[in-house]
Amino acid sequence: MGPHPAVAAIRLAVRRTLAELAADLGETTPAARAPRSRPSELALSGAAGVTTLIGNARRHPSGLPRTPAAPGSPLVLVAVSGGADSMALATATAFEAPKLGLRVGAVTVDHGLQAGSAERAQQVAERLRELGLDPVEAVPVLVGRQGGPENAAREARYAALDDAAERLGAAAVLLGHTRDDQAETVLLGLARGSGSRSLAGMPAQKGRYRRPLLELDRAATRQACSAQSIPVWDDPHNSDPAYTRSRVRHEVLPVLEKHLGAGVVEALARTARLFRDDADALDQWAALAERDLRTAEGALDVTKLAELPSAVRRRLLRRAALRAGCPAGDLFARHLETVDLLVTGWRGQGPLHLPGGVEVTRRCGTLVFRRQSD
Repeated sequence: MGPHPAVAAIRLAVRRTLAELAADLGETTPAARAPRSRPSELALSGAAGVTTLIGNARRHPSGLPRTPAAPGSPLVLVAVSGGADSMALATATAFEAPKLGLRVGAVTVDHGLQAGSAERAQQVAERLRELGLDPVEAVPVLVGRQGGPENAAREARYAALDDAAERLGAAAVLLGHTRDDQAETVLLGLARGSGSRSLAGMPAQKGRYRRPLLELDRAATRQACSAQSIPVWDDPHNSDPAYTRSRVRHEVLPVLEKHLGAGVVEALARTARLFRDDADALDQWAALAERDLRTAEGALDVTKLAELPSAVRRRLLRRAALRAGCPAGDLFARHLETVDLLVTGWRGQGPLHLPGGVEVTRRCGTLVFRRQSD
């Protein structure tokens, strides 16, 4: 009998992502070339006849031992909170990665926002080690206040993941975001009046980060964990109405589904894919246009800016603002609209102040972006 359908679907999604990663790495690892060892060759006899398996070869929840990747093979890290999404992802990655000669590790981030969070992070780390992931780290972070609690926690989390990936030499970091998370992101973008890039939601791949589960529902991850008897932890922040995403998840989406019918989550995720295609094309256009209108001093030629379609021009202005030091999470469409008026509605207005201490000034037919501290 094969695995539960949810388990099979998650494994397939992970397998596709890992195969793309292996192709991107452009190499076939020694473990991938070597013939598969028989389970009996991997086992070591323990006390009282207990069978112990080594490293990633520890017995998997499927009941089958996994052949470990060779030492020195590319490392894939899984970001794990202990919830169903990330635990299902970690379990599937531990099952699939050795087939491609990839090592699997994990990082669980302790945000320190709840009592007992450090102990819980250690418990999650131990569960991951039992699944055969190695190395596994529980990393404490200090969450600031800039941009609100959700944004601050996210910034601290990604900083910790980036640091772990650099220290451990990871080829990629896998994230457990699902189609439901994508739908929530699109709704949040709509509520903020953001542009198409925000409405494009989360990419399946960006830099070292990959999201194998974006085409699967959150319910599938819970079913997969239940089918494999994988313990999960439900973060109380995910149901706390003090957090905007929690309200979208538990109040807004259920109302939409009630009045518009089932399929709202899938439709929003499909909308994100369509917006992403358009946004990618416009971003490429903006990048090419920037080469032609940037002056030798690094300013932007206003006359040439005015000749561009507004969608391209505002992307170019956003690129300039980010380069100058604006935090991406704090730079909204309303900021870019105001900067755009320096090009299209110039009436002698003074410098504009953007998040991150960035100042934009129109001077001698150019736009100059600079940090006020520079």
